[in-house]
Amino acid sequence: MSDYTKGELEEALKAVNSIISKCEKAQEKFSEGNSQHTLLKNRLKAMYISKSLITNEISSK
Repeated sequence: MSDYTKGELEEALKAVNSIISKCEKAQEKFSEGNSQHTLLKNRLKAMYISKSLITNEISSK
């Protein structure tokens, strides 16, 4: 990830946070075990990983 500037990473983090928020709100509309609920659960997991990686990269710059 070292090819990105700190500013670019901060913008990406804003986008990831927005996606997380939207997915969490959408997930509340579906019951657990529902395919849409599971899809959103998997997307949230990926977004939390992305957020962690971006945050770590920003901290190292």
